[in-house]
Amino acid sequence: MDAASEATETTTVRSRKAQKKQQQQKRSTSMETDGNERLDRPSASDEPEKCLNETNPKESSSSVVENAIFEEVDDRFSFAIRLEFNAATVGLFLLSFLTRFYRITHPRGVVFDEIHFGKFVSLYLKNTFYFDQHPPLGKLLIAGAAGAVGYSGSFEFPKIGSEYDASVPILALRFVPALCGSLLAPVVYSILRQVKLGQGVSILGGLLIILDNALLTHSRFILMESVLLFFAALGILTVLKFLQAEPFSVRWWSMGTIAAGSLTAAVCVKFVGFYSYLLAMYIIGRHIWMELPDRRKSNAYILFKVIAKAILIVSVSVAVYVGCFYLHFATLYKAGPHDNVMTSAFQASLEGGLASITKGQPLRVQHGSQITLKHTHGRVCWLHSHTHVYPIKYKDGRGSSHQQQVTCYGFKDVNNWWIVKRPNKDSLMVDDEPDYIEHGDVIQLVHGVTSRALNSHDVASAMSPLCQEVSCYIDYNISMPGNLLWRVEILNGKESKNKWHAITSQVRLVHVNTTAALKYTGEQLPDWGFNQFEVAADRRQQTIDTIWNVEEHRYTQHKDKKDVLNKLLATEMIPTEPTRLSFWNKFSELQLKMLLHADKLESHMYSSEPHEWPLMDKGIAYWIDSESNAQIHLLGNLVIWYSATLAILMYVGFLVFYLIRRRREMYDLEPVEWDRFRLGGEIFLAGYLIHYLPYFFVERTLFLYNYLPALLFKVMLLCFVLDHCQLALRKFVKQPALVVGIFRAIVVAWFAGVIYFFQRFSVLSYGTTALSADDVLELRLKDTWDLIVHKP
Repeated sequence: MDAASEATETTTVRSRKAQKKQQQQKRSTSMETDGNERLDRPSASDEPEKCLNETNPKESSSSVVENAIFEEVDDRFSFAIRLEFNAATVGLFLLSFLTRFYRITHPRGVVFDEIHFGKFVSLYLKNTFYFDQHPPLGKLLIAGAAGAVGYSGSFEFPKIGSEYDASVPILALRFVPALCGSLLAPVVYSILRQVKLGQGVSILGGLLIILDNALLTHSRFILMESVLLFFAALGILTVLKFLQAEPFSVRWWSMGTIAAGSLTAAVCVKFVGFYSYLLAMYIIGRHIWMELPDRRKSNAYILFKVIAKAILIVSVSVAVYVGCFYLHFATLYKAGPHDNVMTSAFQASLEGGLASITKGQPLRVQHGSQITLKHTHGRVCWLHSHTHVYPIKYKDGRGSSHQQQVTCYGFKDVNNWWIVKRPNKDSLMVDDEPDYIEHGDVIQLVHGVTSRALNSHDVASAMSPLCQEVSCYIDYNISMPGNLLWRVEILNGKESKNKWHAITSQVRLVHVNTTAALKYTGEQLPDWGFNQFEVAADRRQQTIDTIWNVEEHRYTQHKDKKDVLNKLLATEMIPTEPTRLSFWNKFSELQLKMLLHADKLESHMYSSEPHEWPLMDKGIAYWIDSESNAQIHLLGNLVIWYSATLAILMYVGFLVFYLIRRRREMYDLEPVEWDRFRLGGEIFLAGYLIHYLPYFFVERTLFLYNYLPALLFKVMLLCFVLDHCQLALRKFVKQPALVVGIFRAIVVAWFAGVIYFFQRFSVLSYGTTALSADDVLELRLKDTWDLIVHKP
């Protein structure tokens, strides 16, 4: 039975026209009938239930009298709620709870990625917008727990090791990850019971989750992995229950809703939770495929059930995912340090947000407009120029135009200002009659400080030779005329009726002479370009890096160049009132930003590669005590990790052996045993591969903790293989009792090794024990384990 509560609903329609005698007989035995009906139904509980004792005659007689009193009550639709708890799940939860919450407030300092997630939690409590490449659910849950005890978010989380002050509720901040880590073991136990493993092996699976040092470490701090694993495991468990429930029953609908909600919650913690979602879709698809040969079910019934499943899963998933971000935006309504990642329109929608761009700022761009052009998507930077020129020759021997440099600069600067000019007009001032710019108009962009116009020509760009150089034109009186015309293409013109608006209009500037679009290339210029980012012109126009928007905007009202420059320099950056931006606009923009702003940290001393994870070649230092060698270091239980890796090979070996034998029409397993072997093994092996293999194609810095979701399924596969080994020994060995006894003795000895390793290396999970240099060196079983020694 599960640690979580199960609700089963029984609807009974009683007819008043039934004979009184039959009605009394039914009511007199209602408890017995209800108990037997529950036994007959497929139960999602982990233990087979014992039959209820028959009611004695005295009880039946009293029941008849009692029911006769209430004979006129018409309970046309009734349901019963049954709460069931199993000693195994309760015991696993309590043991896991003790290991996760033991001295959880130690250390009283920032541990590893608490520096990031703790900062995000503080920003939630201050309603200040932040940007993270992962969805917000995990941080929201932790912020809710911290806010419930009165934490105001005052601590800044400055660096790893910084001591928490008295205002920080350490227990509340670490409570949600520790609780999710505590619930993981009973959920794993229930999953193993769902695939028909014995209770002993299932309990062993829960214990292995408890005794893994890496899972323990990640459950004790403000980190996301334990929350991710809990929702993913709960989703897989409820998917299995969903598929075993009577179609279209209340239990079927409720299990499907919980499954879709849990799996989506995993995605809302970290995007890698999508792998668990994908595994669940595989399990559901496999179940549908296995149902197709059943001729007792009509085509219409199967189709209707598939459609109902799809509607249920999609609707719940969308509701949970969108609702999570709705709460995110509703909480974070103030401008903060990360809002410059977002578009100008998004920034302007935040309270106390982007300065000098909405209050008193003109909306429509026209001839004479002074503007700053921001790169809309991807890296935050503004179109920029300065008096410096491109070098005559680059290091590779190619020559340049030696024109004035144009770059993309990541900071506010007076050199970011440009003036919009009609080609047929000499004055840079706005006219008495507004000359608005619209979609398709041809303009020139004149740099506000140097008064040189934006130019491009058939010269290879400095860092991107396949693109054209972009410069501000200098007339050297040589045969290189200026190509200064740019066509304005408004990509979201429907919203503004093809009018060029500040902030909201997303534009592409296409060079008239060459049809190349102004582009941020992402390449960084050398020292001669002050390490700013390259801007070029690319004939491949339809890329996201060719999209720009006007951020700051004012009208030129001075003829003299010095007056224009003084006006630019004197403009103050003052807070403005927020503008309105719909939830859906914010939602779609943030999804795009999260995909584009993936962490691309090139190297880290504790980073590792996927091929190093199964055998745990490298750990991660999380925290070190300043006064001793006491430390927290992410390492798993070596016995579990190596045994689980061996179990993968064993399962594949069993599978290949059975397939070959079955091809030869030698059926070693009964149909029920074969189906169970394939179901459980395929789920766990597929879960492991789905959560592991994609990392071989990820081009970013990876760490050992990225392996934890795959480890979860590898541990369950280990339990499955142990159970199958016991079955194989019983079936194929001449003296099964003796051999199985020896096998169990080996398993007991192996489990003793698991406990020993957990106990020995728990000092690296809790960090409460002062270690000498010799103690640390004794714990270093591999040369690649970078344990820290900084005290004798």
